[in-house]
Amino acid sequence: MHPETKLKTWAEIEDISRSLHEMKKKIIFTNGCFDILHAGHVAYLNDAKQLGDVMIVGLNSDDSIHRIKGESRPVNLQRERAFVLGGLADVDYIVIFNEDTPYDLIKLISPNVLVKGGDWLPENIVGNDIVTANGGEVKSLPYREGFSTTDTITKIIESYRHVIEGEGK
Repeated sequence: MHPETKLKTWAEIEDISRSLHEMKKKIIFTNGCFDILHAGHVAYLNDAKQLGDVMIVGLNSDDSIHRIKGESRPVNLQRERAFVLGGLADVDYIVIFNEDTPYDLIKLISPNVLVKGGDWLPENIVGNDIVTANGGEVKSLPYREGFSTTDTITKIIESYRHVIEGEGK
């Protein structure tokens, strides 16, 4: 499947989710910025996909990332981030949300499994109440030390510090 075909509107994902529920498919939902995709993201998404049949990723819009992370983010725009995510075999569908949290999107999809990284306690994961009320599971997958977008940006800055400071190497 071409990466661009995985990006769906809210109306499309509502229909897809309804069909998946009717077919008794286990829907996994996760969300994030996925600004600079790194090995930690790929490992996390692979682990999450093992928890069900179909993985839907809620992707923060550029505007929501600006509000959450500041004006210097995102590094990559939402269409680019969606395209890269869409290139991963473990990601079945992507939906962009403009809100600060994916709460309304989770309500719309009603996933069987809600997943976040290990830096989140299950009871603090947005949408926990929706998923557990519907008999679903909320999971916090192990955090992989040394893999974060902030760490990646820091490494890039450090590796080019001589250029930034005018040493010209």
